Amino acid sequence: MSVKIKKGDTVKVIAGKDKGAEGKVIQVLREEQRVIVEGVNRVKKHTKVVNQGGRAGNTGGIVTAEAPIHVSNVMVVDGKGTTRIGSKRVEATKRRSDGSTYETTRSVRVSRKSGEEI
Repeated sequence: MSVKIKKGDTVKVIAGKDKGAEGKVIQVLREEQRVIVEGVNRVKKHTKVVNQGGRAGNTGGIVTAEAPIHVSNVMVVDGKGTTRIGSKRVEATKRRSDGSTYETTRSVRVSRKSGEEI
């Protein structure tokens, strides 16, 4: 299964403890099929005091950060609601380094609900 969500997309969580929450995708982990969403699936991580390196050592404490969430538990927000993502080929004009142009096609992501380009 390919991951159709990209960094910077606004997504809505459709399953899990944060169901209904919306946020922006910070990072996409393609190999694990997971995404990190801003403000969603926050976990607390306990860190130890490290005194190595003089002043460069970090202080200990509890750090709150976002944990990855599976890509099947989020949907892209498009306009008023959520939508699935498809792709289609569109005509495009490209320019060569010598200044001449040529016609080609490129793949774009489209909303399955409205059919508009994302």
